[in-house]
Amino acid sequence: MKRASILMIIGSLCLLGLFKFPLWNIMLGAPQYPDPLGMNIHITGIQGVSEFDLQNIDGLNHYIGMKTIPKADEMWEFKAFPIVIIGMAFLGVIIGFLGFFGKVDYRYFLGWFVLMSILGVMGMYDFNVWLTDYGSNLDPHAIIKVTNEDGTPMTYKPPLFGYKKLLNFNVSSMPALGAWAMFLGMSLTVVAFLVGWKSKRLPAS
Repeated sequence: MKRASILMIIGSLCLLGLFKFPLWNIMLGAPQYPDPLGMNIHITGIQGVSEFDLQNIDGLNHYIGMKTIPKADEMWEFKAFPIVIIGMAFLGVIIGFLGFFGKVDYRYFLGWFVLMSILGVMGMYDFNVWLTDYGSNLDPHAIIKVTNEDGTPMTYKPPLFGYKKLLNFNVSSMPALGAWAMFLGMSLTVVAFLVGWKSKRLPAS
């Protein structure tokens, strides 16, 4: 059980990587941009991959009526997400220490994973809602108006995950290093649960 508890503590601390590394990355490539433009989405705000990427993306978006990329203080998520991550990391460490000293059993490790998974799904849903609004709630007075074949206004929603063609831009949306650190941490808590479960099934040596 002690090995399982140590894995639980390490896994929980992996979440803190989100304060150093971006959670998500969106890249836009086109013939006129041999060096693609990109956004790194952190839990505390949005940054350009290169120095002027956000400025250039906002300039392009202006012509088709998209909103400017929000600042950190313009979205409640950038205030709430750090609190959630710190809270879950702290909770996981506490559960790990309690498990180490035999105060809780391995089922608490799985409970933490389930709670973190629910929060993760909620976060992805919220991210997708923002992408939908960002790409479809366009200024009707935009300089450029592009319509679909049926005459309806074209939307420019980036994909939640994967690749998409938007006009002459190839857009990719992928997890970044912070997301992989979070996935690793969550995986370690599942391993901790399995190690703890196995230790309870085996006779004490």
